[in-house]
Amino acid sequence: MGVAGALLLNSAWAAPEMEAEPAPIPLAQIQTFVETFETISAGYVEALDDEAILNKALKGMVSSLDPHSEYLTKEEVEAFDEQTSGNYAGIGIEVEMVEGKLTVVSPIDNSPAAKAGIKAGDVIIRINDQLVSGTSLQEVVTLMRGKQGTEVLLDIDRDGEIKQYSIKRAEIEDSSLSSEWLGNDIAYIRVSQFLGNSAKDFRKELTSLQAEYAIKGLIIDLRNNPGGVLQSAVGMVDALINEGMIVYTDGRHEYSKTEFKASADTTLLPNAPLVVLVNEGSASASEVLAGAIQDHQRGLILGTETFGKGSVQTVVPLTSGAAVKLTTALYYTPNGRSIQAQGIMPDMVIPQAKVEVEKGRFFIKEAELKGHLGNGTGGKERTSSDVDNKLNELATNDFQLFQAFSVLQSAQQFLVH
Repeated sequence: MGVAGALLLNSAWAAPEMEAEPAPIPLAQIQTFVETFETISAGYVEALDDEAILNKALKGMVSSLDPHSEYLTKEEVEAFDEQTSGNYAGIGIEVEMVEGKLTVVSPIDNSPAAKAGIKAGDVIIRINDQLVSGTSLQEVVTLMRGKQGTEVLLDIDRDGEIKQYSIKRAEIEDSSLSSEWLGNDIAYIRVSQFLGNSAKDFRKELTSLQAEYAIKGLIIDLRNNPGGVLQSAVGMVDALINEGMIVYTDGRHEYSKTEFKASADTTLLPNAPLVVLVNEGSASASEVLAGAIQDHQRGLILGTETFGKGSVQTVVPLTSGAAVKLTTALYYTPNGRSIQAQGIMPDMVIPQAKVEVEKGRFFIKEAELKGHLGNGTGGKERTSSDVDNKLNELATNDFQLFQAFSVLQSAQQFLVH
């Protein structure tokens, strides 16, 4: 389980240059803090040691800034590092605080949460016996994790109806990509989250597919992808465009201003028709990728409007071993669009739908008629048994993916590369 977001890894942190006249020390405010600290230490109904009081104070100070900033204790830093590496025992969901409610952005593909039926938009009310109101995101992560094979009990609010799920914890593997051929030389790559190695894995998948057949169309599926490492999304875009801005960040200080540009040297697939699938569970780094593809008119964005998280968090280590995960910038698409609190609007808005395809219908073709004439140019005859029903299955199982596949089939006929 994790927290959705765009993280800048290995970013150099530099404090602002000292002003000629340093700001005066806020003695009055410090005195108020000390008095509050002493009042809690002396009078709170339960005894708390100094470290516990200080941690609570620091957590409250940072988390009150925005839903994504957070103070992490030394133990929480270790859990956070484990989360971004991709290997941990949990139930596999990504969450955000939305208007004070702990909301599921998306379950990770094939995770225990996904198999149990947890959906994007579900609101978590209780974890085991603990109400989550007033609980920090990292504390939620800690509650969700545990020994592999143990169970966690979730109370979920879904459209006003309370549902309870008992989910068995399992090892959440670090694989975030999978690929397959859909037919007609159209490749499909599913990206479930952006881990530190996702860009490298994407290039491997793309190279492997190209070694089998020439890719005449590519679908990248970012639905219910909550984001992750920003550089991984940048690396994937860089494999698809050969020049220009991919994304840039901008904040108060120079160290928060960064630009990521494409290089022709790293481009693998600059021209093949492309469709990117998104939905309301596509957030942060997913929106970086979709926004760059859209602004460069490199491909078609298809699906439903995305989550709308356009801020960047930097993990700032402290001397004690603790850290501050601080919102330091907003990111912008190549055309200067901020996605924060808006999201990406697809070029083709296609909601997910259930389609019924008529089954078992009997039909015959000309080639099956007794005494039929042969093909005028000597071509191979086709009977009813030659008709491919895989498209019917695709339309039934995943209507949005079927639409993306149909678009690329048309592109093969009408687009000039």
